[in-house]
Amino acid sequence: MSRIESCFHRLAEQQRKALIPYVTAGDPQPDVTVPLMHALVEAGADLIEVGVPFSDPMADGPVIQAACERALVHHTSLHDVLDMVREFRTTDTETPVVLMGYLNPVEVWGYNAFASAAAAAGVDGVLMVDMPPEEASSLTGALRELGIDAIFLLAPTTSNARMNIISESASGFVYYVSFKGVTGANRLDVSKVADKLVEVRKHTDLPIGVGFGIRDPESAAEVARIADAVVVGSALVSRIAELADRPETIPPALAETLSEMRSAIDLVSARQQK
Repeated sequence: MSRIESCFHRLAEQQRKALIPYVTAGDPQPDVTVPLMHALVEAGADLIEVGVPFSDPMADGPVIQAACERALVHHTSLHDVLDMVREFRTTDTETPVVLMGYLNPVEVWGYNAFASAAAAAGVDGVLMVDMPPEEASSLTGALRELGIDAIFLLAPTTSNARMNIISESASGFVYYVSFKGVTGANRLDVSKVADKLVEVRKHTDLPIGVGFGIRDPESAAEVARIADAVVVGSALVSRIAELADRPETIPPALAETLSEMRSAIDLVSARQQK
């Protein structure tokens, strides 16, 4: 059982929902990332999604694009990101870490070599935004051979036929994008998401995480009522941008923000158990 599967199994037994924060590695500078990851765990993160900086992040809105730019000023590479995960693992061997990024740096490295390096660093899952499932078998095969889950996106426009294809390729959990568009937009309609998740659950038994548009404890709680996991990114990255000139304040500030979301999500779980 992978770390991701074990995490969701434990949460299901506790009747709790997962909280998955996203941060861009190397933002605003490389030495902030690992302390920030630890701070997020202490604040209630169940899994951590680490973005690999990329120059043309097509699924990301202005907030995360700017984070990538801040990280790339320091030349933060995929190799550097794995070094950060390796450092994180020296003191945290339990919290699952998912890399989220784009295919180009992985293709340059080579699927097998990347998978080996990711496994050695302690990566648990990989989500390549621009890797279509129809062309993913070489990468997913290399990852799964080493116990790394392949995470895929589902969207409001995903057809039933395509859900079947994605479900056959996915492991760990599936990530449902709550609306058409890029990260950071303010268009979350929980009722529409709930309707779509009914369809998604007909195609997969994997846990479902919902991201995009979750900006505060209230929206996190709304999503927790219908999903297995709440993914929050732009709200945290926006806070990083505000504090970029005071990097030492970033871990405690984001921990406070995430802790508020954790409390809101746990309150929903408690109410659902009654």
